Amino acid sequence: MQVCLNGARTGADGTMIPLTPDGLAESAASAVGAGATDVHVHPKTPCGRDSLSPRVVGPVLEAIRARVSVSVGVTTGAWAEPDPGARLERVRAWTVLPDHASVNWHEPGAEEIAALLIERGVGVEAGVWSGTDGAARFARSPLRTRVLRVLAEVTDPHEETAHALLSEIGTDHGRPVLLHGEDEGAWPILRLALKLGLPTRMGLEDTLYLPNGQRARSNAELVREAVRGAGNGATSHDEPAPDI
Repeated sequence: MQVCLNGARTGADGTMIPLTPDGLAESAASAVGAGATDVHVHPKTPCGRDSLSPRVVGPVLEAIRARVSVSVGVTTGAWAEPDPGARLERVRAWTVLPDHASVNWHEPGAEEIAALLIERGVGVEAGVWSGTDGAARFARSPLRTRVLRVLAEVTDPHEETAHALLSEIGTDHGRPVLLHGEDEGAWPILRLALKLGLPTRMGLEDTLYLPNGQRARSNAELVREAVRGAGNGATSHDEPAPDI
C-alpha cells in the first residue's frame, strides 16, 4: 500500500495537507505506522508550489528518510516544470536521489525523463492515465520492460474505465501494475484493486474524504481505512458529508 502524501494540493485544501519537509516527514511516518509500505510525495517550494529543484527535492527526501525506512518516490509531473528540456535539467541536477519517480507517459518528454532516471539508478513508475494516449505510448516504448512498475491512474469512478485501462496496458511489459483512482473514484478503484489483487495507493493526493464521506484528518487515517479493506464496501464521496 503506497501512501500519496499531498499531490498538487495546497494549503487551500486544508491544514491537514503536508507541505514542508518536516510536515511531510511526520505525515509519512504516521502513514507508515498505519500500514503504508511505500511513499509518494510532491516536494513543494515555501509558497506551496510543486517543484523539481534539487534545493527542494533534496531536503524533502532527507527529512522523510530520517523518519521511515520504506522506499520514497517523487513526481516529475509537467505541471512542476512545463518545459521538457528544463524538466530534464532539473532531474539531472538532483543531488539526493529518490528510490523511484513517477513519469506520466502522456506528457511531452516522458521517454527522456524516464531514460535519465533509469541511467541514474532511480526506479520509474510509468504513469498511465485513463483518457490519455499514455497506454498507447507506453506500449510502443522501448523502456516498458525496464520500469519499476506501471502506475495506472483512473480519472473517473467507473470500474469499466479501470478494466479498459488495464486491458490497454496489457501484460507484455512484465512489470507490476499499481491501480488507483482519484477524488470520487479513489475508494471504488481502490476496492477494485484489492479485489483484483493489485498493488494500490491511498492518501490526501487522491482524496480528502473517508469512505463514509467524512473529511479525512490525515494520511494515516486514510491509509488505516484502506488497509482495513476500504471501509468494507462503503460508498465514496468527494463532497463533505451532510450535517446530521
